[in-house]
Amino acid sequence: MEAAAGGAEPAGGCAAAPEEPVVSLADVLAENEELEKEARAVLGGSDHERCSYSQGAVKRQALYACSTCTPPGEEPAGICLACSYECHGTHKLFELYTKRNFRCDCGNSKFKNLQCKLFPEKGKVNSGNKYNHNFYGLYCVCKRPYPDPEDEIPDEMIQCIVCEDWFHGRHLGAVPPESGDFHEMVCQACMNCCSFLWAYTSQLAVPTVTKVTSLEDERIVLNVKETEEKNREIKKESGGDHQGKIKEEVQVEQYNEPSTSSGSKCPETVTKSDEPVCKLRELQTKQSLKKDTATFWPSNWRSKLCTCKDCLKMYSELDVQFLIDECDTVLAYENKGTSDQETDRRDPLMDTLNSMNRVQQVELICEYNDLKTELTDYLRRFADEGTVVKREDIQQFFEEFQSRKRRRTNRMQYYCS
Repeated sequence: MEAAAGGAEPAGGCAAAPEEPVVSLADVLAENEELEKEARAVLGGSDHERCSYSQGAVKRQALYACSTCTPPGEEPAGICLACSYECHGTHKLFELYTKRNFRCDCGNSKFKNLQCKLFPEKGKVNSGNKYNHNFYGLYCVCKRPYPDPEDEIPDEMIQCIVCEDWFHGRHLGAVPPESGDFHEMVCQACMNCCSFLWAYTSQLAVPTVTKVTSLEDERIVLNVKETEEKNREIKKESGGDHQGKIKEEVQVEQYNEPSTSSGSKCPETVTKSDEPVCKLRELQTKQSLKKDTATFWPSNWRSKLCTCKDCLKMYSELDVQFLIDECDTVLAYENKGTSDQETDRRDPLMDTLNSMNRVQQVELICEYNDLKTELTDYLRRFADEGTVVKREDIQQFFEEFQSRKRRRTNRMQYYCS
């Protein structure tokens, strides 16, 4: 770099060819494993072979909307993972991530010219399903697609656990905390509908910085106002450093966290409480800060909501009974998917061995050991010399390996004949 800056040129006057970016095998494997892990988490709790319609309104599942079959102007409809593969494989789909209490619509009366290949005997409509603009590929209060080709502002999309719409972080009325500091979010509109949650914010919610957002002028840097005084009030009411308290609660109550082990079960939904005093009523006697913002909540906060008779009735009237069900969380769904996938994953080598006779098994194991030994010796040369293994090096190894294998096979045939 210094020589180039001084005006020197490579011999011959030709510019040096740009070096090919080097990526280690470990980096590739790590990235691939992370992508597989995310896919297992999102899709693992859903069946990719059988339509979910027969299960009724599934508690939580991966959903898609088909823009080809139900474009804007038509009635919204959602399809399960299996139908997205089998019935809509070549169509334009919107990925909706997961939704709760939804029954697959594929092939019902909303689809004019399509019959479900996996479960044709569907009812005309699923009256219990809930729909929003996500089913047309639009999200947030700005009603824009994601990804948005016209949006140049880098932003994170966060899902509200009540309405299950997705929001840009800059459209929540508050600066979202760091992603690792909260687990769930309730949007502004849902906080207005579920105003009782404000009574819990001082004790449970993760503190935020409020801001003013103008949706009419989307391409400006948002005017952010820090409300340090309000944050101090929240910390005072919650008894000190709120972030420290959240981390302490998470550590102390880890046994309430949905487990990833296959034998684990989510805590049963509480239907009644023996407590004589309503937690909510106690909190409402104290002064609580109400703001026109979204709120952010740590793990296990649902378990701290009041479950007295009056509160259970209120949840039912507001149609938010799921708030006291810790198995309703996306985290619980992802953990279950990961656990189920890990249980179902089998070693392909062992599957192949089990399908062979004794002689074939011995031959395969010998071939595997030969490949492992030769590849290790081959790569060790590069490690000793400190050189990078390139694509052509690997291709050369397998070509030579196959050549040696053919020579060994030919000699065996000669001696046997």
